[in-house]
Amino acid sequence: MVLGTASQVPTRHRNHNGYLLRWDGEGILFDPGEGTQRQMLRAGAAAHDLNRICVTHFHGDHSLGLAGVIQRINLDKVPHEITAHYPRSGQRFFNRLRYATAYRETVDLTEAPVDTDGPLAVTPTYTLEARKLSHPVESYGYRLTEPDGRRMLPDRLAAQGIKGPDIGRIQREGALGGVSLEDVSEVRRGQRFAFVMDTRLCDGVHALAEGCDMLVIESTFLDEDTDLAVEHGHLTAGQAAAVAREAGVRHLVLTHFSQRYSEPDEFERQARAAGFEGELTVAHDLLRVPVPKRR
Repeated sequence: MVLGTASQVPTRHRNHNGYLLRWDGEGILFDPGEGTQRQMLRAGAAAHDLNRICVTHFHGDHSLGLAGVIQRINLDKVPHEITAHYPRSGQRFFNRLRYATAYRETVDLTEAPVDTDGPLAVTPTYTLEARKLSHPVESYGYRLTEPDGRRMLPDRLAAQGIKGPDIGRIQREGALGGVSLEDVSEVRRGQRFAFVMDTRLCDGVHALAEGCDMLVIESTFLDEDTDLAVEHGHLTAGQAAAVAREAGVRHLVLTHFSQRYSEPDEFERQARAAGFEGELTVAHDLLRVPVPKRR
């Protein structure tokens, strides 16, 4: 769910950043910029929907909404633990935003700052990892990887005479009457999602994007302004699309647009010109974008 798509400053049609990923019953809020609490309300999302907050870096358009979101979590007395990930180098900014004004703390908000590449959390439904990006302030991108599963193959099951309740049994136990689960199934690759915000091209961008089913990535500038993108630590539409093409991304979501541009279709044209042939979305506020179905 896209809550906001502006870079640096909001516009009449674009709120500051904010992205809510719903993943197997969990809600992960990425980069809550100013106005995120209101955008959540407009999108039908509540504080109770959140399980994690992931901040890429501490520029205002990616973090000023933290104060309101955290206070709303406490006001609504969310009954479960919520974990916040953010660059450790920005701990002073997180502290200021968490305690920006007076309120009563009622919720267990776990701080889990990031200071290196690698896994941040492993749950039954995903592994969350971070990779360092290239921006004037320390910035990290995030990636979720679902564990691989297995897909049952009806023809092989029939050949082995396995049917009805025995199908569930072999799935649970791994073997049945000398037939292994591997004999009647194949690997079903887990879904992969990556979130890449303010950055130049760097190793971290490519590592996060590799093999993703969905890549949400900044494309602040158009290709004619590549020099500005490099100077300010950002990507162009063509650069983001080339990353997605090389990584084999299935669904590319472009976002974080400079207010200097009034024609969003040009971002799609430049992404296609860069050779990306998969599903492509140029994001707008309050857009719901489903993660592609498993292969």
